[in-house]
Amino acid sequence: MKSVTILCLLVALSSALPQNKYTDRYDNIDLDEILGNRRLLVPYVKCMLDQGPCTPEGKELRTHIADALETDCSKCTEKQKDGTKRVIKHLADHEAEYWKQLRAKYDPENRYSKKYEEEIKN
Repeated sequence: MKSVTILCLLVALSSALPQNKYTDRYDNIDLDEILGNRRLLVPYVKCMLDQGPCTPEGKELRTHIADALETDCSKCTEKQKDGTKRVIKHLADHEAEYWKQLRAKYDPENRYSKKYEEEIKN
């Protein structure tokens, strides 16, 4: 009986723990609008590069970008994973200089960006 009580307590505690995911608070941002408008896009890029001020969502992204790269976005929601691929594709195709700077800052050894670029091509 004691074992059953302890098991029930462990199950209850484990279900009460927060999921190990990044916040989805900003998942409804209109990426098409940002990617389609350089006036909106460039401040986000500059935020990531520590070259300008950040919006709250920019700060959140900047906080997690290195971890997301290292863990293959394992804490990302599906929407964040899809958005990451879209943003990388856009930057690689249309903002090569900024993409180069971001890679130099967050992936100087080219461990992660090559993988993402190959995924996007497929």
